[in-house]
Amino acid sequence: MENVREQLRLFVRRFGLLNASCCEVCCGEQVSLVQSHILLEVRRVGNPSMQQVADELGMDVTTFSRQAKTLEGKGLIARRVSPEDRRVTLLGLTGEGERVLGQIDRYMATKIEQIFSFMTPFERETVSRSLGLLNEAVAKAGCCCAPSDENIACCK
Repeated sequence: MENVREQLRLFVRRFGLLNASCCEVCCGEQVSLVQSHILLEVRRVGNPSMQQVADELGMDVTTFSRQAKTLEGKGLIARRVSPEDRRVTLLGLTGEGERVLGQIDRYMATKIEQIFSFMTPFERETVSRSLGLLNEAVAKAGCCCAPSDENIACCK
């Protein structure tokens, strides 16, 4: 198991997941890695509540609220009150948020294609299947919180 841990550690480092300015590199924007995850989640769900996104990313709502306020200040997301429940704040991407996320998407697609270019089609399929299996196992194990099929975050 130590080898698996070492392989994961190397992957995280080499892929740049610890790079605090990853999005400045890929799209020239002042967007942090956490903020890019928020943008992705807002797009994935489509007008989610702040609580939904905070829960999905494993962030406490206070920390999340600060990040959302920063993204709103940059003109990347818009916040609005839910018509069904005025206590709930919904999030949506602005046109500028869509543009920035598009840049991030293109950069990541290029980076992944570059990485996969060193593999045969069989190896690509094997890696893709293996990542799927790993993600399923992590969801089932629940890491250090209660298991959830939908929760991406490991720890809260």
